[in-house]
Amino acid sequence: MHEPSRRQLLRTGAVAAGIGAIAGCLGGGGNGGDSRNGNPDDGTNETGAETEGESDDDTSDTDRKNRTDGTGGSDENEGGEDAGTRGDESDDAEDGGYSVTMEPVGEVEFEAIPETWLSYTGDYADMGVALGQGDGLSAVGVRARFGSHLYEELPGVSVEDDDLTELYQNGTGKEVFHELDADVHLIDPNFMVNRLQWSESDVEKIAQTVGPFVGNTIFSRVYDWHDYPHYTLYEAFETVAEVFGERERYEAFAAYHDEVLADVRGRLPEETPDVAVVYPADVPPESFYPYRIGEGTQSKHWTDLEVGDALADVTDAQAGGGEIDYETLLEIDPDALAIRLQGAVTPDYFEREIVSHLESHDVASRLRAVSEGRVVYGGLTYQGPIIHLFQLERAARDLYPDSFGDGQLFDRERVAGIVTGDA
Repeated sequence: MHEPSRRQLLRTGAVAAGIGAIAGCLGGGGNGGDSRNGNPDDGTNETGAETEGESDDDTSDTDRKNRTDGTGGSDENEGGEDAGTRGDESDDAEDGGYSVTMEPVGEVEFEAIPETWLSYTGDYADMGVALGQGDGLSAVGVRARFGSHLYEELPGVSVEDDDLTELYQNGTGKEVFHELDADVHLIDPNFMVNRLQWSESDVEKIAQTVGPFVGNTIFSRVYDWHDYPHYTLYEAFETVAEVFGERERYEAFAAYHDEVLADVRGRLPEETPDVAVVYPADVPPESFYPYRIGEGTQSKHWTDLEVGDALADVTDAQAGGGEIDYETLLEIDPDALAIRLQGAVTPDYFEREIVSHLESHDVASRLRAVSEGRVVYGGLTYQGPIIHLFQLERAARDLYPDSFGDGQLFDRERVAGIVTGDA
């Protein structure tokens, strides 16, 4: 008698619970997304820095200049008021089936813990790495938007970018999903439909024949198609931990996150600045895409630092807003200007390509943020639990040098120990 393989058990169990939910959860059609040039959250458009230390030999010059995204939310109070029901991972997942619940798909059943997986956005990729699952990661949307270069500071933690397949290749086709044959896709299926122009039947077919989708778009909360519960970074991270049966690692990360955040907030000045977060339309920049500081995880390091949003009255680029120029910024005149870039952005690169240009620009030089030396690196759009710690540290030191100086705000050895299991 034929014994079902582990892959078959994984797939059939997940499909049985998840595919019906997928059919009813997808909002919009294949062209329902906003695919205009300049939206940096789908892996297709916007300018990124060709930064020092970043090698993109397998991408075109155009791709090198067209990278962007988005994420945010505060975690100290990241309770589940607006999140969907948490998953029901059983304690004996290795011995039998278990289920995980996440909106919009709902309940997905697994007969075994997934070994291979992929994510389109770097936030979920970072979650998997944080849970010790880096070896099973096979692909991301765009490698340069996944901050894996930051792992170099964590002993024993690494992801070989060259080994990761890029899902975006002048579009995101279905064939690559069949070729990779991942056990689970940590992607919101509505993102595939509304941002990447898949059809509902495309999503259903991949879920049925390859592996289930588990994910919720968390980096931004401005999309009108996202009419189901939102998740904070650590709520989504907890669900991913349930997928991989890594409750202990999740709890260790959550506890250390709270510890770091309490220390940082205890050192904040009484008055915090209003920050304008923007993404350059080109480098050196002459115009920018504006980003609101909101509850999406792309903003988490800013909300953690309790800054105000200087662009509160401007339409977010992810919600269809257009570019803004220096004259518009001068009217707003933010206390600080945070320039978001993708890739491994070194301080030297940022100073040479961004700050120096603004200081010598006829209009930009009149901005208070420029004249007072408060032009700071805005970070990557996609941040999971590891990348967030690095971005929180850099933002805190850049915005509040008197409070934080140049010292490290979190223990690299401790984080690495959680990831590797040596903590």
